[in-house]
Amino acid sequence: MANPYVTMPTGLEQVVALLETGQQAPFGVKLGISLVEAAYGHAVFEATPDATSYNPMGGVHGGYISAILDSACGIAAHTALKPGYSYTTLELKVSFLRSLSEHSGTVRAVGRLISIGGRAAFAEATLHDAAGGLYATATSTLLVFRTRSGWICRMTNLAPVEMGTYKSSGTGPRHSNPSA
Repeated sequence: MANPYVTMPTGLEQVVALLETGQQAPFGVKLGISLVEAAYGHAVFEATPDATSYNPMGGVHGGYISAILDSACGIAAHTALKPGYSYTTLELKVSFLRSLSEHSGTVRAVGRLISIGGRAAFAEATLHDAAGGLYATATSTLLVFRTRSGWICRMTNLAPVEMGTYKSSGTGPRHSNPSA
């Protein structure tokens, strides 16, 4: 029997395929959170909160902010996965520094992989507005495990890619590797 893990793409190849095809995770689509940039150990998400993301006190709900930060941490770790591996968040610690509103404009969550091993990954993320104001930070512990497939593998064409940073503007990928 052939090894089912041999032909699977790396985590970075999976994420780049999402950017190249303009696809987003279903949960992100529901919340209006978009992956816009990724490289090994790095992920950037953007979102524009509006009144539909408010809590009863009239500010953006902490769960919305947590979802953006969790996505940035998770995809930063995802880019470092070996073929045949997946992850899930075990712990997410969020520090809310300032409140967001519909007047905050587009915010960016930048995720960075701190470390990854055979069983766990550690990542962090920050959430900034367009002017650079810091609104929240997060640290994440993720469980790494073997898997046979994932929704990314089923939804995208996964051709090998060169290492670099890939960005999506909604109209197609932009490669920002200066050596390319």
